[in-house]
Amino acid sequence: MKHLFIINPNCGKGISHERCASGIVDAMNEMDITDYEIHVTEGPSDGYNYAKQQVDKGEHIRVYACGGDGTLWEVVNACACKENAEVAAFPLGSGNDFIRIFGNKKDLRDVKDHINGTVMDFDLIKCGDEYAINQCSMGLDAEVCARQAKVKKWPFVKGDAAYTIAVLLQFLGKMRRKYTVKIDDDEPFTTEILFCLGANSRWYGGGYFAAPKALTYDGLLDFVVVKFDCSRLGLLPLIDQYKKGEHLTWGRTLYKKGKKVTISCEEEAAVNVDGEVRFAKETTFEIVEKGIKFVVPACSDFMERVKNNNV
Repeated sequence: MKHLFIINPNCGKGISHERCASGIVDAMNEMDITDYEIHVTEGPSDGYNYAKQQVDKGEHIRVYACGGDGTLWEVVNACACKENAEVAAFPLGSGNDFIRIFGNKKDLRDVKDHINGTVMDFDLIKCGDEYAINQCSMGLDAEVCARQAKVKKWPFVKGDAAYTIAVLLQFLGKMRRKYTVKIDDDEPFTTEILFCLGANSRWYGGGYFAAPKALTYDGLLDFVVVKFDCSRLGLLPLIDQYKKGEHLTWGRTLYKKGKKVTISCEEEAAVNVDGEVRFAKETTFEIVEKGIKFVVPACSDFMERVKNNNV
C-alpha cells in the first residue's frame, strides 16, 4: 500500500508543515515504510487535484489529510466511492470538527497511530457533484459559514471563536428567509428557518454540537430544522445552548433521521458543504452509504465504543 501525505502549509496556527513533514519521515523510517510521498499544497484545490491523480492510478493507497477541515474535504472528494483509496485525517487546523468523534485533536498527532489505525466504512453526504463527510446546511448557519471563512483570517482568532464572531456579525445582516423543506417522502413545508442541517457526524463551526445523535456509519443522515420564530435579540441566549447540543429539545426544532432532504429558497442563499460555501436557490443533501474507507487512529477508543454501542 502506498501512503500519500497531503500537507496544507496555511492551516491552523500551531504545527508548521516543516515539522509535520519531518515527523512523517521519522515515523516512516522507524516503521521501515518506503512507499510514501509527501505533498505540500500550493493553493486551493491543489490537494484535491494531486490526490485524485494518485487515486485514479488504481493502486491501493492511503491518503492522509494533514491540515484542517478544508484539507480533509479536498481529500474526501478525491477518494469518495473509490475502493482502492483510504482516508486518514491528521489534525493541524484550528477547527478539525470531524475528527472530534475520535477524541481530542492534540492526542491524534502521532503519525504512527494513523498508520496503525483501523479502516472502517463511513457514509458520505452528496450535495450536487460534491461530497461531505461531516455536515451540510442551508439557512442562517450557512450564511454564518460564509462569514467565518473571512473571520478565520483575522489574527489571533481560532476556529471556535471565528464561528461565534461570524454569528454575531450575521445579526447585522439579513436574517429572515423562507425555505421549503422536504425530507424523504414527507410532505414539504415552507417556513422561515434558522437553518436546515443534514449531518453525518456531530460537530461543526469549531466545536458546535450541531447533531448530537449523528453516526458516521448508520446509513442515515440526521436532519435538524430549526424554525425562526423569535426576534434577533431572542436568538442571543440560544447560541450557547446550540453550541452545547441542547437545541434538539426546543419546540421550534424538527429532528429526524432519513436519507435525503431537499431545500429551496426564492432567492439564492448560502449552502454549506463541510465548510465550503456555495450559493443556490435549491439544493439536496443525500446519504451515500459506505461511501468512503476511513482510518480510525489506533490511539482512539472509537472502535471499542462502536462495538459496545456507546459512541
